[in-house]
Amino acid sequence: MPVQREPQTAWRADFWAPVASFRDPLFPGISRCLPFPPPSTIRGLLAAATGAEAELLPLGLAAWAEGSGVDAETYHPIAADGTNPAVSGRVGTGKGGMTIRDRPFLAHVHLTVWLPGAEGDRIAAALRRPRWPLRLGRSQDVVHPLRLVRTALRPTEEAIVDHALAPDSAHDVPSAVMHRMAASVSTDRLSTQWADYLWCDAPTGSLPVRGAYEDAEGQAVWLLAP
Repeated sequence: MPVQREPQTAWRADFWAPVASFRDPLFPGISRCLPFPPPSTIRGLLAAATGAEAELLPLGLAAWAEGSGVDAETYHPIAADGTNPAVSGRVGTGKGGMTIRDRPFLAHVHLTVWLPGAEGDRIAAALRRPRWPLRLGRSQDVVHPLRLVRTALRPTEEAIVDHALAPDSAHDVPSAVMHRMAASVSTDRLSTQWADYLWCDAPTGSLPVRGAYEDAEGQAVWLLAP
């Protein structure tokens, strides 16, 4: 028997970032960029707004970028044993310490976050006056809040999927790609919760969905657990 879900009220927060980069940690040693921010990154953004160590509420996400590129970046590897205090633990330049690598990035990143219930009210208030600067991933990637509006989320079996992040098996869009990403990271950064998500890199229109809500604009929303 399917689980009965009740309609919910939520805040819809829209953001934009001129440049952002989300390195895929499943490819160590390679600068591989994810096509959208992982849920753990968004939880970090919300924690910056509230000043809390972590924000682990269920939330909905949709994200896409208008373009992408590759930049050259300087890397300074850290010595594993912390030796060479003259360079504060960094590997000496003469030993291959400093190097230039290509860094993929996204351009003109659009992000929408749905924040349901009382916890959503609390975070929406913090987004109006953030405790810390809002950044999308890396410390230099500033994100700009665009809109914060109330919306109604109602259970649905058909909605506009577009670039919404969905649990695996949540829909059957042929162009969807499965990504394994961090749902949340512990405050000491020693443990990570991983999950599989479906994401479409192109608009889809209204399609059958499973376990989804629909907001006032017809967008499919999946409330993702931390």
